[in-house]
Amino acid sequence: MRLPYGCTSKYIAAFFSRRLFTCYFRVWGRRGRCNAAAFMPEAAGFEGVSSRAALQEFSVSNGERFWAAVARHRLSWISPFHTVQDCDLSRGKIKWFEGGKLNVSVNCLDRHVHTCPERVALIWERDERGSEVKYTYRELLELTCRVGNLLRRRGVKRGDCVTIYMPSCPLAVASMLACARIGAAHNVVFAGFSAEALAERIRDAQSSTVITVNQGVRAGKVTELKKTVDKAVQSCPTVQQVFVAMRTEKQVTMTAKDIAMEEEMLKEDVVCEPAAMNSEDVLFLLYTSGSTGKPKGLVHTQAGYLLYAALTHRYVFNYHDGDVFGCMGDIGWITGHTYSVYGPLVNGGTTVLFESTPIYPDPGRYWDMVERLKINQFYGAPTAIRLLLKYGDQWVKTYDRSTLKTLGSVGEPINTEAWEWYHRVVGEGRCPVVDTWWQTETGGICIAPRPSDPDAEIVPGMAMRPFFGIKPVLMDTEDKVLTSNNTSGALCIAQPWPGMARTIHNNHQRFIETYCQPYPGYFFTGDGAYRSVEGYYQITGRLDDVINVSGHRIGTAEIEDAVNQCSAVAESAVIGYSHNIKGQGVYAFVVLKKNVDEQEANLSRQLNNIVSTKIAKYACPDFIQFVQHLPKTRSGKIMRRVLRKVVERDSNGLGDLSTLDDPAAVQEIIQGHLKLLSKQ
Repeated sequence: MRLPYGCTSKYIAAFFSRRLFTCYFRVWGRRGRCNAAAFMPEAAGFEGVSSRAALQEFSVSNGERFWAAVARHRLSWISPFHTVQDCDLSRGKIKWFEGGKLNVSVNCLDRHVHTCPERVALIWERDERGSEVKYTYRELLELTCRVGNLLRRRGVKRGDCVTIYMPSCPLAVASMLACARIGAAHNVVFAGFSAEALAERIRDAQSSTVITVNQGVRAGKVTELKKTVDKAVQSCPTVQQVFVAMRTEKQVTMTAKDIAMEEEMLKEDVVCEPAAMNSEDVLFLLYTSGSTGKPKGLVHTQAGYLLYAALTHRYVFNYHDGDVFGCMGDIGWITGHTYSVYGPLVNGGTTVLFESTPIYPDPGRYWDMVERLKINQFYGAPTAIRLLLKYGDQWVKTYDRSTLKTLGSVGEPINTEAWEWYHRVVGEGRCPVVDTWWQTETGGICIAPRPSDPDAEIVPGMAMRPFFGIKPVLMDTEDKVLTSNNTSGALCIAQPWPGMARTIHNNHQRFIETYCQPYPGYFFTGDGAYRSVEGYYQITGRLDDVINVSGHRIGTAEIEDAVNQCSAVAESAVIGYSHNIKGQGVYAFVVLKKNVDEQEANLSRQLNNIVSTKIAKYACPDFIQFVQHLPKTRSGKIMRRVLRKVVERDSNGLGDLSTLDDPAAVQEIIQGHLKLLSKQ
């Protein structure tokens, strides 16, 4: 679909006299096999494709035809593209849909305003339970246009990068979309990062504009986000202005650079001219941790990222028009970007923004929200599922979860016990659980159990099947492709896909060295994986989380999965440490469920027996330390780096702990570690 260049929002509706595509969801044939053309309308033009498996094969072997068809069908173009792809992974060259022009915010908002202006676009689940706020597509477009006009009036130009330091809220989403509307890139920084971490990201992105709020609210606690920004910008000479929105009623001290955001937005029109962006113009930067400790500003571009977000959101989760999609990821992470914002909105969906925590004000928070908001797809982190499992079934069963249709997990491999509890208790045994594997670098989900034929099995704890256009391969230690099943290796992707990151901001050489050089001609994910006899993929953990015990390579995730199968264990974290005989030993940190009354020595024996039985004797932990809490970021990620430093007794190398949910947990772990050593 094409739009004439230079059209304004006011007249955009005239070019949408029909919906972008009609959704067909009666996808199953008489024999339970996937009718490919009904499942994906574009497949009608793919000769010989009659099943999901055939569609997947076609998408890999005829990638250009596949991606060209879905790009023309699913996105609204101002000018059509003339080249589907121009990629060379060995050189880190990645270009998709060259010649095409479009605007991401138009794809996410304007076209839906024409067809269903009063459909709810987003539901803001505020920290205060029961006080949700709903925004329709019309309201979100007006909010976005006001922000876009304000940024333009204050000098933000096409190609600039705006840093956004806000909690998950409608104005944060509008700020992201406003940047996309006027042609600026956005750099969303998780609102739990310290002033130093924020400053580092502002400086690297060379932002002259920052958007923040006076205060954040999470789990009933107030965080002084404006003060964090004040401290950060002192070491950021490029920053010229800071827009300050009001999350609470508390007035804050304003500096000469500060601008009262809502007050200024009221002066702006609700129509904002969308910029015609090239397919490969930068959409956003997102910083992720690097092995060197310096964050990497990964670059995602316009058309390819948006298309991949749209396709994965619709097909991995079996999203239907009218569904309510609940992604628990913060917008400061790629999960929030792709599955709280861009994926649902480009598909005209209703998305939930979650501001709180899974256990505030009690462990029933998620399930109360599911009942109240009638959520159909729920996408959360394994660490949250394990946490809630610890509190028992009653907090789940108190609430009506009958609207749930699909459950998803994201962020790390989900252990078998958590998967089964999620499926049996939360989903009542009727909702498929999609354990998704992807990264900031991939832009969207690459391996997941769905989409697949309706009777296709789902194996607990396995990501299983590659998504359309994704060709995973396993590499051995001699850089050769492993072609057999029932084998493990380094996980690479054999051909480019539209959603992948294009570079590292200001450091393309680092991008090449990190992702393209380790296995020339392949994209190296940094993860290890196992391919089962059936050809399914299971992520075994980061390759730097693989322990080499006496020549035996074992993923920490695999040991954790075995440990977590003990009925007394809530969750665990396993790391490797230097061992003067075996090369590396295994050290396990274990959190027990509440009200467990068992001697630690007995539990240690039980755990070693389980690991020995499930994996092998060589995988048994040399040390098992029982702890009250694991060090986690506020998004729920276990900080194994901190645990390694504790075991190495390198207190000076612990680094910035301000992003941890409970920094005091580290001191408890240090003391417990010393006590454990004293017993040896």
